[in-house]
Parts: sequence; structure tokens; C-alpha cells
Amino acid sequence: MVTSQRRSPDGRERLTLHEAEAGLVEHYTALVRLAYLTLPPSLSRHRRVLTAHGLVQRALPGFRLRKTAPRVPAQRPGPARPGPERLGPAWARERVLRAALAYERRPRGWPKSLPPPRALRPMLPVVWGLRLFPRAGGREEIALGQALSGLSADVRAAFVLSRADELPDAQVRALLEAAGAGRPDRSLRVARQLDAPAVAAAQTLLRSAEFNACSVQTRPTDLLRRRQRYRLTGAVAAVVAVGALVLTATGSAPDQRLAPSAVGQVTAAGLVRAPRTEWADTSRVDFTAWPPRGGRAGDRGLLDRALATWSRPPRGTRVSRTPGTFTGPPPYGTQLLYAGEVDGDAVVLLHDGLRTVRYSEPLSPGGHATLDFARTDSSDVTTAAALVVSRTHGAARYLTAPWIAASATRDLLRPDVRARPVRVSTEGITEPLPSPAASGPHASGSATSGPDASGPATSGPATSSPSTSGPCASWPALQLRSSARIDEQDTFLVTDLGGLVPAHLTHTPLPDGAAPAHQPREATGTAALASWARTACHLAGLPVDVRAVDVWDFAGHPLPERAGRAVWSCVRADTWRGPGEVSVRFTAPGATARIVARERATAACGRFGPHVVASAAWRARSGHTYLLAAGSRAVSGIEVAGAVRAWQKGRVLAVRAPANTQAQVSARLAGGGSLAEVGRSAED
Repeated sequence: MVTSQRRSPDGRERLTLHEAEAGLVEHYTALVRLAYLTLPPSLSRHRRVLTAHGLVQRALPGFRLRKTAPRVPAQRPGPARPGPERLGPAWARERVLRAALAYERRPRGWPKSLPPPRALRPMLPVVWGLRLFPRAGGREEIALGQALSGLSADVRAAFVLSRADELPDAQVRALLEAAGAGRPDRSLRVARQLDAPAVAAAQTLLRSAEFNACSVQTRPTDLLRRRQRYRLTGAVAAVVAVGALVLTATGSAPDQRLAPSAVGQVTAAGLVRAPRTEWADTSRVDFTAWPPRGGRAGDRGLLDRALATWSRPPRGTRVSRTPGTFTGPPPYGTQLLYAGEVDGDAVVLLHDGLRTVRYSEPLSPGGHATLDFARTDSSDVTTAAALVVSRTHGAARYLTAPWIAASATRDLLRPDVRARPVRVSTEGITEPLPSPAASGPHASGSATSGPDASGPATSGPATSSPSTSGPCASWPALQLRSSARIDEQDTFLVTDLGGLVPAHLTHTPLPDGAAPAHQPREATGTAALASWARTACHLAGLPVDVRAVDVWDFAGHPLPERAGRAVWSCVRADTWRGPGEVSVRFTAPGATARIVARERATAACGRFGPHVVASAAWRARSGHTYLLAAGSRAVSGIEVAGAVRAWQKGRVLAVRAPANTQAQVSARLAGGGSLAEVGRSAED
């Protein structure tokens, strides 16, 4: 038997149809996996499984002898690296990948709001009465789906080939180019820039036995609805027959759109319901300890509609998400937090371990449903203390956690005014409270978009919460006190920035001489409230997915010419995604606090960036202009270079300088090393 690869003189592979079929069947599982992960994540898991199998099976019909594309052989340093024989023949990978990339392409001029025409889609295997989906991969599957949800098909394919299958870059480029990708170099570069957790999740998931697009689980479709359809089949057929006889020549026909059916993955009966007192008997006090509350927590019809809309939003649904939040269907283990009626809407709150989802539908006919996604993993006593359940007419209602013993509201701009108690229903919902975000563009939810024209498609992320219009006259905050059953009745502050979860506010006071550095504290003390009174109005420019905001007063010193004492503060906002942003605020006596530096995606002013130095220009009453600089407790000296040159030992520097002087400030640390100035100084 001749086993060597045979080629014709013109470079074509000599493969018979039987040989091609054998190669396809041998590597069928790997090819289906490649197609499954390259297809659009907006498809349901059932539809993606069927489409992936259809693409691979249709790679064989019409098989022709093809010119072999130039390829760089895959490097194989060890048995762990997958080689070409494990990923399928080159021609099979190319044909499957070409079909998967072409699945969501549209003809020139085709509207983006409409799905590709059916002529461009493969014929699927037909499955009646069942829903198919791979076994759940847990957190890894959600992390992988979240990483791939915002990428194009070319980048998804490059990610799977390079980061999951670990093919060499040259081989990935050649394969993408052969499959018709427009810019293979850019696709590979974007895929290489994905974060490490997504790569680790992909490698763990694809090597596990749980995730296999060829090893699927089955669930029935909606049995009650299917039974009703069978019973109505005869009646509908009779009505259609009669209607066909009486239809006029206008060509009018009834609307054929049907309400979304339950997708079969998660139903109301499968929702997790935490015991009512679990929060007091567990070491994990977060959203997973919330018991189901609300007058309609037992309404299976409402819960099934919420889950079906989450899995496949129908046309007209308003869908929103905070930046970086995965909008895929609900996984097994989804937990019910609340279901009830609030301000004229039926509201359902769900949590799946990584995300919190709010579904609302109007009680009166004629409106559209709303679906809001927010990332809420790794929550705790304070960040899982409340959820925004509705926003109407400049006010917000909160659903407080079961461990909240008392609620009050206060204005951050008036620290001397005592907090006012808030009325809370037996379900845990507060009275309507003034909200700085309720009157902005995201009043109906976090990053809310307009009606969804295409059904499953999701809206783009919003990047920031609404800014206040005009002068900042007040900033409401919710003051909560936890139950003595879980701690020492701590009181803390949260405020609404436009997302589902209000941001937790803390304060780090000035250092006390040689005492150890302070840690962030709850912003309820006198000094903390005074510091937040100078900071609250700057919250309007923060993203909606901010998890916590800390005001760190890192330096205070006398001003030149006996002008009083200045305070330097670093305001750090951490998001649920991880990256944070900081702004340095300089406050002089008799003047409004001003931002002198900003920096995004930095560890400065946080747990992993405890050292900071900043500068600002300041004008004395005499008219003289000074360049001021201050550093945190580990700074041992400050140096100024550029148009002004100066050096000062210690944590503070003040030097006369002309107005609008351009200078570079750096610091030396007591333990050795240097420190650059935070961000870039703002204009006076």
C-alpha cells in the first residue's frame, strides 16, 4: 500500500473522495470545535452546535482537487503541542474555517441590522423536539465566552488557532489567508493581546472532558406549548384554509412573529434559590447568599419569560451591559434574587456567579422589555449590599441585601447634616431616593441602548455615567448598616453611578507621623465626610461599572507665605473588570478643590501602588506663583527638572516658578528607587 503523500506536477493534492471522507471523519471532533468557537457568540448554544456540525459535514460535498497553499510546518517541541495531525488535514481546516468566517458576512449593501441571508447559511442537521448543547464548562466557559463576545470572526479564529490550539504564527497567518480573512496579521495581533485569564480559561476548557461540541446533552423544548400546538394544528389549518379563500388581493397577512420560546437550557424550575437565613450561617456573604424575594418569586411564567429573553432577546428588547460584561445565555446554577412588581414594571433579578441580570417588562400592554447585564463577581458584604431595582423621575429604588439592618440617605456635599432614615418594605425595597444617575441617559438601566432591532444582538457598552448638568448642588448617597449577626454593625456608604450595583465609598486619612500606613476605612467619620464633600462632584465622570471609590489624603503641608494648610488627595476608582483610574486633587484654604493629574489603567494609589508623588501650580495672594509638589509617606526627596530645577529632601517641595511653567517632577523613595509623577498635570 502506498502511504506517501501524492502530488501532481502542478502542485495539486491527489485525494480521492474516499480519502477525503476518511480524513474528515478521523478529525471530525477537532474540526467541529474549531467551527463552534469561530461562529458568532450571539447564536444560542443549540444553534451553534447544529451550525458547527453542518459546516464540517458540508466541507466534503463538492470536494475538488485544490492547489496547496504555501504553509510553514508547525513547530513541535514536545508532545503537548498539538500538531497538524491532531487538528485535521490542512484542506479540511481551510474549508471549515472559510465557511465559519463567511457565516456572518453580508453581501455588499446588506443592512447591518439584518442577519445574513439564508442563502449564505449552511443547511443544518434537523432536530425535532430537542435542544442540544455541550456540557457546561463552568467559570472557564463564561470567561472564554466573555473574551470572544466582542471580537470579529477573524480574531476569534486566530485566537482559537494560536492561543487554544497553539499553532505557530506563520501557520495561523497562512491558514487565515487561505480561508479568506481580510487582515490576518491584524487578527493575529489582536488575538495575542487578549488577557491571560481568557487564555488560561480557553486552554483549561478545551482540554477538559466537559466541553466537547460532539458530546452534547439534550433537553426537551417547551412541552406544554408543543402540546397546545398539536391540539391547535387542526383548528389553525382550518382557519388558514378559510382565510386563504377570503383574503383580498391586497396581499395582507397576519404578523408571523412568534413570542420567544423557552430555550430549554435553564427554566424557572431549575433556578437556584438560597435558603432564607443562609447569609447568617456562611463565610461567603455576597450575592450567592441572597434568598429569593418579591411577590412574584413563584410566578413561573414571568421567570420563564425572563430566562427566554436572556437566552434570545426578541425584537424590540432594550439590552444593555456594562463594559466587559458577557451577554451569553444563562448557565446552569443561575440564582433567583428577586421577582416582583416595582413602579409599574414586573422586575426579575438573576445572578450566575459572574453577572447580575435585571429583566423588566411593563405591566401595561404596549411597552418593550428591558434586559440589563452587569459584572458582579467577587462581591462582598459592602459591594453586594444593594442593587438598583428601578429608576424613574430622577429617583431610584434599591433592593437591599438581607444582612442590611438599617438604611438612610445623606447628601455628600453637606457633611454636617445628619442622615435621614429610609423606609424599606418587607421585601427589602427602599422608597424612591434622589439619584444623581436616575435623570441621565441611563435612567432605565446601566448603559441602556435603544430597542434591539435584530433580536439577539446586544447593545454596545457605555463608558461613563451621566454627567451632572449645571453646578453640582447635591450628591445623594445611601448609608447602610449591616446586621450584628455577621459583624459589629458596620455602617458604610454607597452611591448610584448608573449601574445595577452602587459604588462603595471609602476614605484613607492622612498618615500619623511614623505610625503604620492607614488602610481604607468606611467614609462615615467626620474627616471622611469632610473629604468626600470636596470630592463628590467629581464622581459624575466615572464609568458605570465602578465597584469602589477611595479618597486617600496622602499629604498635607503649610503653604508658602503663611497661606494656610493644603491637602493632597488621590481618588481611586476600581471597576468590576479590574482596571482602575486615579485623579489627584489639590485643596488650598478658601479655594475649590481641583484636579491636577489623572491616569487610567494604573495601580497607583491602591493596594499594589502605595507610593505617589504629584505637583500643582499655586498662586499666592501676593501674586507670586509657586510650583508645589508632595509625596506619600515613603517619599524621601523630590526633584524638579525642565524649565525649573530644584531638589528638596523630604515629602514636600515649594519653589517659585513663572506661570505655566513646564517641569517634570520625580521622587526618591526611602527604600531605594525613583518614582514618576502621577499622570499629567492639568491646567490651572
